[in-house]
Amino acid sequence: MYVKNLNTNLIKLKKEAIKLLISIIDTPSISKEEYRVSVIIENYLRNHGFIVNRKLNNIWTENINFSRNRILRTILLNSHHDTVKPGKNWKNNPFKSKIKGDKIIGLGSNDAGGSIVSMITAFIYLSKLSELPYKLILSITAEEEISGHSGIISILPELGKLDLGIVGEPTKMQVAIAEKGLLILDCIAEGKTGHSARNNGINAIYIATKDIEFLKNFSFDKTSKLLGKTTLNVTQIYGGFQHNVIPDICTFVIDIRTNELYNNKELINIMKKKIYSKIHPRSFNLNSSFIDPNHPIVLKAESIGIKTYGSPTLSDQSLMPFSTIKMGVGDSSRSHTSNEYILLKEIMDGIDIYISLLKDFYF
Repeated sequence: MYVKNLNTNLIKLKKEAIKLLISIIDTPSISKEEYRVSVIIENYLRNHGFIVNRKLNNIWTENINFSRNRILRTILLNSHHDTVKPGKNWKNNPFKSKIKGDKIIGLGSNDAGGSIVSMITAFIYLSKLSELPYKLILSITAEEEISGHSGIISILPELGKLDLGIVGEPTKMQVAIAEKGLLILDCIAEGKTGHSARNNGINAIYIATKDIEFLKNFSFDKTSKLLGKTTLNVTQIYGGFQHNVIPDICTFVIDIRTNELYNNKELINIMKKKIYSKIHPRSFNLNSSFIDPNHPIVLKAESIGIKTYGSPTLSDQSLMPFSTIKMGVGDSSRSHTSNEYILLKEIMDGIDIYISLLKDFYF
């Protein structure tokens, strides 16, 4: 009877998950504007009997059905409710969900609405079991799309010691055991102004382009088996303010996607030795992520037929200084695209996989 009630409850929860996702899509939540959607999720969890904590637009809750008779370990389930701004080529209102066959179309449906509702449903189900061998914390957080300071990084000190994190991003419910980090460098080439007719001064644009030409052919030595090479691209450049003045300043931006074999400070030191322009990193925080392939969560995933891989895309995983995997509903190739969608089947399967991964998990 107990098992039957659990199965009946899960069917009910899955139906609720779709309704919750529709509410999330229908509530605009561009980065820094997530309050309304956070309230919807908060109220949903409160209605299921959970005590919900809030800081800014981040919310979190935890189970109480964990064993007190063993060394306590804590698992964090995390996803984000903010979205990018919609592009121009949407056929429908991006802030109004549309169900078409097995698809739910709408901004944030794939990144990361599907993961949000799948994680929430799995969390509720697991919290109703008689006992879990670990504490389980669920957090739905803000500003992931802009790597903001008011997102997950702002609440990590509130959550206590965390032993494992599962980050809900679209991975086709495969497990990313490594993820590339991000290092953005603002570079300034400095010259000296002069009159262009007299051809005097020191042209900062020429200094910058010399550096850029070098960077075009530069590559880092260490290659990761999972993530490949650390890659570098110059993505922006600006110089000059008047046609007849030799420019004394030219700025450009370097976008570096890092593998786990380099940390960001090490890369900055390398770059300072390679180019003439001055380098100003925007952040040191977005390091690459890597978990031991023999970690119990990876072995459990493989035992139930889940594939592992290295991910080229950045997530809040980069801000978590503990063991993490990235695993969520949907396909990353749909993220940030017009007419973004998630499949109903992906959500149903995602809920089942999260539960299978964690239900009998020990570490």
